[in-house]
Amino acid sequence: MNEPLPVLRAVDGGTAKLMPDIDREGAWLLTVDGAPQSYVDLADPTHLEFEYARRLAHVVDCAAPEGAPVDLLHLGGGALTLPRYAAATRPGSRQDVVEADRGLLDLVAEHLPVPADAGITVHAADARAWLEAAPARSADLVVGDVFGGSRVPAHLTSVEYAHVVGRVLRPGGCYAANLADGAPFPFLRSQLATFGAVFAELALIAEPAVLRGRRFGNIVLLASHIPQDTARLARRAAGDPFPARVEEGEPLARLMGDAPVVRDADAVASPVPPGGAFGIG
Repeated sequence: MNEPLPVLRAVDGGTAKLMPDIDREGAWLLTVDGAPQSYVDLADPTHLEFEYARRLAHVVDCAAPEGAPVDLLHLGGGALTLPRYAAATRPGSRQDVVEADRGLLDLVAEHLPVPADAGITVHAADARAWLEAAPARSADLVVGDVFGGSRVPAHLTSVEYAHVVGRVLRPGGCYAANLADGAPFPFLRSQLATFGAVFAELALIAEPAVLRGRRFGNIVLLASHIPQDTARLARRAAGDPFPARVEEGEPLARLMGDAPVVRDADAVASPVPPGGAFGIG
């Protein structure tokens, strides 16, 4: 059998590279301009390599009773790692994926196709524009995992955007955003203030070393109109091979402090990661 070869292609957001995992048949790593974007195991979509992807998967696991189908909206697609996971663990779910990079979508469709019966519909569009046109109360879970390079775009960080997310979620639904920051957490604090202005309930999932400010890293922000089952989520996060902690309540209030609510007029992208923060090899 011929071994799969790396694929290099110019896409809208830079230069994408698909590299086969030599230790795992059918698995691929996607990078854009050298920054890791997705890891996909076509033979086993439940196998997740990236820590942040595992934490988002825990949110999917806790979104409804085990195995029950849900309506998911994914903002940011990459190689469709989380949609594939949800299709495998919650068969019958209806999933929409919004990805602005048409070149990247074409690359993934050609080399890492999704089964036709997976219930995954992909849309080539800007995440916020698509969200603004989406029906009200149409999603059980909205996942924000949009990065321009290694930064969350500014227009997905404002209170106006948070209101749009809140409109699309069902009353018991949840928003989960993959963010990245480091101490003293200026971006994270602003996002807590911003989403706290719209949602009654907030929580964070992250590696303890990141929460303690020891290193720059990914942090998952959860926002909802009603309380979520954070105890169940905390058990899953703590028992993961890459343990994480769930924070909520008073610790978040202390972290947020007097951070201002971000509006469209003054929104900025998330900080540039320090060199090597998300490198590979």
